[in-house]
Order: sequence, then C-alpha cells, then structure tokens
Amino acid sequence: MLRSLFSQLKLSSNSLIMGMLLALVGGYLDAYTYITRDGVFATAQTGNTVLFAVRAASPEYEGAIQNVPPFLAFIAGVLVAELIKDKFKPHHRAVLTLEFLILLIVGFLPASIPNMIITMAIAFVSSLQIATFNKLGDWSYNSTITTGNLRTAAQASYAAFFGHDEESMRKFLSFAAIILSFISGTLVGTFFSTILGYTAIWIAAGIILVSVILYHRRKETAS
Repeated sequence: MLRSLFSQLKLSSNSLIMGMLLALVGGYLDAYTYITRDGVFATAQTGNTVLFAVRAASPEYEGAIQNVPPFLAFIAGVLVAELIKDKFKPHHRAVLTLEFLILLIVGFLPASIPNMIITMAIAFVSSLQIATFNKLGDWSYNSTITTGNLRTAAQASYAAFFGHDEESMRKFLSFAAIILSFISGTLVGTFFSTILGYTAIWIAAGIILVSVILYHRRKETAS
C-alpha cells in the first residue's frame, strides 16, 4: 500500500509532492504575514473575515479596515488565475512562475513599504495557488487552509482503519502528509520570520522555484 502511495510522488500539478510543497508554502506565508505584517492572515481569508468582524464590533473598530484589502486582493487573484487558465497552456507553470516572481520582489521591498501592500501581494499569490492547484489526484484539497483537509483525513481514516479499505488508507495518508506539510511550513516560517524578518519570504519563493523547475523537467520528460 505504501509502495502504491509513493509510486505517485511524481511532480504533476495534482501530485502528492506538489501538494506537499504548496502546503509547505501556504503554512510558511501565513506565519510570515502574521509575525512580520501586523498580525494579518494573508492566505486564510476566513481568519481575516473573523478579525474584521471582531474589530468592527470592538472599540477599536477603525482597525477592521486593515482586513479588507487582503480580502479584495484574494478575489483579484482568483480572477487572474482564471485569465491565465484561458490564455496559457499549460497554465500551471505560468501560475507558479508568477507566484515566484511576486514573492521574490516582495523580499526586495524596503521596510518603508506599508505592510498592507505586502499582505495584499501575498493574498493575491495565495489565491492564485488555491484557484490553480486544488486537486490531489482525484480529490479536492486546499494548500493554504487545513480545516477541509483535516475533515477529509478524519473521514478517510474511519474507512481505512475500521473498514480496511485500501483506497481510503491511501487517501488518509495523502491528506495527513498535506496537513503535516502545512504545519511544518508554519513552524519553519515562524522560525525564519523571527530571525530574518522581511527577507524570510525568499525561502517561500525558493520552494516555489523548486516546484517550477521540477514541473518543467517532468514536462520535458513527458515530451
């Protein structure tokens, strides 16, 4: 069973390795923006929605406005992802390249740049990633939010351990790997953001660059 799981670790757009790399980046970016950019979750818009409502209902209601721009940037990213899907074939490589370039540029921006601009850029990148890479094999997943992945893993574990279903076991192991990758990304992101500050984002850019290179090599091999 494990042999069957690892046999699928090729770097296609919906492969486990790609999902793990993107989940690693998702967790990393959340830690990065929370630590270095005013405690805003740039990748998880559920968190921003909650923070907006909490701040709007508190005496510090003026602070709620800082959660709105990342939300709008996220929507813009989804629209751009759809545009890229229409204009580029294959579109996955184009999205990864754009994601890499944006993260790389963000790391060069001076400290004088308002945090809001940075969080908007990362929210945009996150939505590109979510809108483009949302399949793990035949299963839907999310590389920047763990709630749905955790539910799927829990459901699969029941059929795997109590029903002795091999497909469910493969599903459970795959989603467990995604969840652990996200947690690992958060831990690594916290560590490097604390030490390196704003330039810590280059590590996330490097992971995306590795994904671009490996994905490109796979396409060359296939051709």
